[in-house]
Amino acid sequence: MPTSLFKLFITFFKVGLFTFGGGYAMIPLIEREVVQRYRWVSGTEFVDLLAISQSAPGVFAVNISVFIGNKLRGTRGALSASLGCVLPSVLIILAIALFFSHFRHLEVVNNVFMGIRPVVVALIAVPVFNVAKSAKIGWTTVWIPLLSALLIVVMGVSPIYIILLAGICGFVWGKIKNNRS
Repeated sequence: MPTSLFKLFITFFKVGLFTFGGGYAMIPLIEREVVQRYRWVSGTEFVDLLAISQSAPGVFAVNISVFIGNKLRGTRGALSASLGCVLPSVLIILAIALFFSHFRHLEVVNNVFMGIRPVVVALIAVPVFNVAKSAKIGWTTVWIPLLSALLIVVMGVSPIYIILLAGICGFVWGKIKNNRS
């Protein structure tokens, strides 16, 4: 029986509601739901979807919700999953916009945000290691993401160029590898 549109909506609504820190912080929860819990995609497919979602224009979490929703239920699934993903943020940001200026000066509010910041860093670091493991990044290939990060951070190279170069290199490497066999 195909996955219901409501289940897609609720799954991505939960992702949008319970993850803080942006798209990358959502990766562990998305992976837990779509790979481990519901088995909608395999671990390898998930890594591929991460790469495509990151490379495509737009918000990462919405992109991955669209891909998974489309895979499971076509256009309606893509709409249901993406709406579920963005609705919590829209509602929370709307509430914050309406009331935050009244509470911004309170010390307890500032302390809460000071406590959340380091956790968000951890939420981003965990998927980096998980994705590296799933992408089979090992001691012989670890130089690729490190060099890419250095080119972006130190030299200011646009990530778009890095992605394009990586895609071209992967294509060429695949051709060379196939010609050898």
